[in-house]
Amino acid sequence: MIENVHVAPVTGPEIPSGYIRIEGDRIVALGAGPAPAAPGATRIDGSGCLATPGLVNTHHHLYQWASQGLAQDATLFQWLVSLYPVWAAMDAEVVKGAAAAGLGWLALSGCTTSSDHHYLFPKGRGDLFAAGIEAAREIGVRFHPARGSMDMGESKGGLPPDVVVEELDEVMTATAEAVDAHHDPSFSSMVRVAVGPCSPFSASAELMTASAALARSKGVRLHTHIAETLDEDEHCLERFGMRPVDYMEKLGWLGPDVWFAHTVHLSDADIGKLAATGTGSAHCPSSNGRLGAGIARVSEMMRRGVNVGLGVDGSASSELTPLAGEMRQALLFQRARYGPGALTARQALELATLGGARNLGRADELGSLEPGKLADVVLWPVGSFAAAVADPVCALVFGPAPPPALVLVGGRTVVAGGELKTVSQDAAGSAGAAAHRRLVRLAEERGVQVDS
Repeated sequence: MIENVHVAPVTGPEIPSGYIRIEGDRIVALGAGPAPAAPGATRIDGSGCLATPGLVNTHHHLYQWASQGLAQDATLFQWLVSLYPVWAAMDAEVVKGAAAAGLGWLALSGCTTSSDHHYLFPKGRGDLFAAGIEAAREIGVRFHPARGSMDMGESKGGLPPDVVVEELDEVMTATAEAVDAHHDPSFSSMVRVAVGPCSPFSASAELMTASAALARSKGVRLHTHIAETLDEDEHCLERFGMRPVDYMEKLGWLGPDVWFAHTVHLSDADIGKLAATGTGSAHCPSSNGRLGAGIARVSEMMRRGVNVGLGVDGSASSELTPLAGEMRQALLFQRARYGPGALTARQALELATLGGARNLGRADELGSLEPGKLADVVLWPVGSFAAAVADPVCALVFGPAPPPALVLVGGRTVVAGGELKTVSQDAAGSAGAAAHRRLVRLAEERGVQVDS
């Protein structure tokens, strides 16, 4: 029983002082005023705290935790060309350590559910996909990994070197096996798998269409990068004779089971197509800013009915970015482009919660505080210095978000008092540093010079 707390349910009126009752992994009641009697319940005093749904991260590349700080001043294409040879050296040990640090960091910023788009699988390096899943299990967050892929290397007109791509048949077999081995469609699932060819400049039309068919035959979702940079626009026009969203439409990649990462460079017609088909978007403001990609038209997308969630993107393109901080970034970026009425604090909170849950197909389970939904709850301390801001949602979104006082995933404590409780926080951080050192060593053993 969480009591004496300001509740921001996202889907209903806020409760300035109320309670949330949890039984097992579900929210069973919430309301205003003193908490009712609940014999035997663990009672948590939420005085000075704001309760929100757990935050949902809808785009990430966890392996990139091991390659942060590199190619610091590059555009997206320059950054990729610089880092593909480094990433080609990764193994399962690197991925496990990077994922442990990355997911621990996310949990410490109020994230209870995270996607991961892993699209690079060098041969003979162990089960990279399972390594991320194991890290998520240890940290205790819900995990939505997309089994990504690339089959179009330089020799076929793609951007990545041939050494980091797979053959179409290999991809389809491995992707089907990943779904069969790990996807859990149950209501309270901790792992759901998506299908995620990387991008129009690294995945062939054959891979994109085969992946869509596979995902729909297995009832899982589809994810890819789209319209991130103007370079991508030019690539698609030159190679396919059409812009990215039109190309995705041609390949059957628009629909309510699809969410795209970035969608920075959209035309009015593109936005209309996403809205009409129920296709979602993962907005990654810090990464878009770091790479100089531009500012996505988020407020316009929302106004026209496109579902938008938030993502921190790969750690190597938005170093040490907390998911809670992306609420502030999204708000500031939209206001910088469109004015102070472009995005409110509560809309930013919705992007980070219910918007993300919709992208992942879990709006019935996650993203708001309601009876019957899973007990993924975050308590944010908004007292002390933050108490000078009378509106606690404003304090959370406008200011640097404080470390959460409590993070529950299905009623289980993952963070308390600003520290991880499922694993050693120091060990998780050290695992990420060790992953970096190992990746650099493995790359240099292959003759790759690693520097910033």
